[in-house]
Amino acid sequence: MLDYIAFPIAIVLGFLAGLGVGGGSLLMLWLTMVAGMEYADARTINLLFFLPCALTATLFHRKQGRVKLKKILPAILCGCVAAALSATIGVKADTAIIKKFFGGLLVLTGLRELFYRPRKAK
Repeated sequence: MLDYIAFPIAIVLGFLAGLGVGGGSLLMLWLTMVAGMEYADARTINLLFFLPCALTATLFHRKQGRVKLKKILPAILCGCVAAALSATIGVKADTAIIKKFFGGLLVLTGLRELFYRPRKAK
């Protein structure tokens, strides 16, 4: 039964990831809480899920002129270094600690979304 639901869930989460809404976070919740997958396996699938979503969204945003490669190159380089360091730590860290950190991050993100008010233009 779960296999028949997985495909539409993946489509919805891919759509949300393309919008930048947090499809990856929702995928982690789906895989661990509903599908009963181990956290480390879900984390790996989440990373692989993110790559085509990010690439597709980036290509569309670049086509619309929203992505200027020259301006974002420092962020790309720093992001790659941070990802490599985090992956190294993630492989060696206790899964329970990573779960708590991820849960806290989701709570903080949710609170920010609830209480964030855009600044008014001066």
